[in-house]
Amino acid sequence: MRVNLSVNGEKHEADVEPRLLLVHLIREVLRLTGTHIGCDTTHCGACTVLMDGRPVKSCTVFAVQARGKELMTVEGLEQDGTLHPLQEGFMAEHGLQCGYCTPGMLMTSYAFLRKHPNPTEDDIRLAISGNLCRCTGYVNIVKAIQYAAAKLHNGHQGGA
Repeated sequence: MRVNLSVNGEKHEADVEPRLLLVHLIREVLRLTGTHIGCDTTHCGACTVLMDGRPVKSCTVFAVQARGKELMTVEGLEQDGTLHPLQEGFMAEHGLQCGYCTPGMLMTSYAFLRKHPNPTEDDIRLAISGNLCRCTGYVNIVKAIQYAAAKLHNGHQGGA
């Protein structure tokens, strides 16, 4: 089947098997390997991308379901050589250890901050509850998201 979609603002077209998962289209066909494959069952969230602005776990979405959609992967966060405040926050607040969950955490947090620019700690914890991290205990991940929210709120970058 023919799939036309936009990924990080760039148009793509591919012939895919109807059963091909979106995560495999992103990683293997488009060669955007920032999106990770963790569990293949929607439990971990490492494969989270944005589809038309909403977070989806790409390991349980068929590539054909993305036909005509706008996708954003973790590669789309950095703009013109400048890290997004979320990326800065994960570095500054030590929000990652092994880094495997980080792409999904970043994408989930990006979508969350667009709708909730001044979140509480509890809001953040609820928002990322669908993304598992086996290393950090989430404390520094929450701090990283708070860092980004504060920076975005103070107008250092044009929004989440």
